[in-house]
Amino acid sequence: MDFLKALKIESVNNGVSTGTNWIKSNGKIIDSYSPVDGKKIASVILADENSYQTVLQKAEEAFKVWRMMPAPKRGEIVRQIGEALRHYKEPLGKLVSYEMGKSLQEGYGEVQEMIDICDFAVGLSRQLYGLTMHSERPQHRMYEQYHPLGIVGIISAFNFPVAVWGWNSMLAWVCGDVCVWKPSSKVPLCAIACQNIVAEVLAKNNVPEGVNCLLVSSREIGDLMLNDKRIPLISATGSTAMGITVGKAVAARLGRSLLELGGNNAIIISKDADLDIAIPGALFGAVGTAGQRCTSTRRLIIHEDIYEAVKEKLVSAYNQLRIGDPLDEKNHVGPLIDKSAVTMYLDAIEKCKAEGGHFVVEGGVLSGAGYESGCYVKPCIAEAKPNFKIVCEETFAPILYLLKYKTIDEAIAIQNEVPQGLSSSIMTLNLREAEQFLSHAGSDCGIANVNIGTSGAEIGGAFGGEKETGGGRESGSDAWKIYMRRQTNTINYSNSLPLAQGITFDV
Repeated sequence: MDFLKALKIESVNNGVSTGTNWIKSNGKIIDSYSPVDGKKIASVILADENSYQTVLQKAEEAFKVWRMMPAPKRGEIVRQIGEALRHYKEPLGKLVSYEMGKSLQEGYGEVQEMIDICDFAVGLSRQLYGLTMHSERPQHRMYEQYHPLGIVGIISAFNFPVAVWGWNSMLAWVCGDVCVWKPSSKVPLCAIACQNIVAEVLAKNNVPEGVNCLLVSSREIGDLMLNDKRIPLISATGSTAMGITVGKAVAARLGRSLLELGGNNAIIISKDADLDIAIPGALFGAVGTAGQRCTSTRRLIIHEDIYEAVKEKLVSAYNQLRIGDPLDEKNHVGPLIDKSAVTMYLDAIEKCKAEGGHFVVEGGVLSGAGYESGCYVKPCIAEAKPNFKIVCEETFAPILYLLKYKTIDEAIAIQNEVPQGLSSSIMTLNLREAEQFLSHAGSDCGIANVNIGTSGAEIGGAFGGEKETGGGRESGSDAWKIYMRRQTNTINYSNSLPLAQGITFDV
């Protein structure tokens, strides 16, 4: 495949790097298989403890140099990385699609997110602002400033194999940090491809080894990262269960965690909704990436007056979905990541039926020509109740639950009663409903949208959620502050030493 050659993916690849150098490891070898056709793509040598220690040592050394480079100079290097990603967008997008299984358009879109965050980070490199405050003491000046934090550990999930790393690393780099990336072992080749792309830029700019480190590794190496005091910040994306483990371990050493965890996202469809917007928004939210986005739409909360009309339109839309090879741009839905995900999908369907759910679009596993990997499933729709246990859980698969409501207060209550709190949306042309949804008494999610779906966040806004979603914020706005340490400074330029609060201390 030409895209593998363009990205320098070999039949066997080293999974440990300090930037431009690949580190020898005696770790075990794993194979990456594509869920698209079930074929082996390539093999990867995992990190072992010795190579881990080498990486951390290099990262520590690099930080001492990198933090002293002016932020705009660091931004210039990130700008060049953005240009390199533009050059490699097509092959990298194809690799994302082939190794992960998302549609080719979504693969390209994920690389575009990386390009966009590079552009954002370049501007940010000249805007790492602090504040100036007035002192109560005469001839004193007070201000605050932000300093680089150190090594940032990035643990990413399979569903966005490159973009989430980009969100973290580009901001961390302009802030003066260095990064150690542990990607999902389900999509290791995407990470190796990114390392190869960035290495060209780092070498051209004589960036010290250790600024951009990669550890394709097992959970054991991940545990070393969580408990390593040399890593002041761990940014982890994954399930709520994983996030609890990360949070406990990092908190035990008084480190920082940036957690982006589960989502159980809902769209409220008001009787005043424009269904020409609502139906496509719900459809993409539910079946995009085969339901494997943390922002995927899992619940539709529909006003009782239009419930049957919405259901009918959705069933019609689902019947038109094309499921197949995601590299074929005519297809809407690709495979799940692996057969374990298929098992979880089937289990969720059975649990829904056991609780009394009625499927208006049946699910199932597809077989036959084009579906040899065993990872292709049918997006399905179930009529359910808000209190079903399965409805309150996150299932990483294209299962959509239809729920009915009478009043906007009831709809918001249904939206908020799940333990997750990532993304939410209301489809309405009623201004009062829209404002109530966005008010203090409205959605309790980190993201709340009006007349757009739950998926497809832009990098300009801070991304993240509340409750069991972890409370982290990545990407835009002032999310950069998590990658830095804040310092308050007071300068006395008087001839005396007045104390605050009027305290006197004469000797």
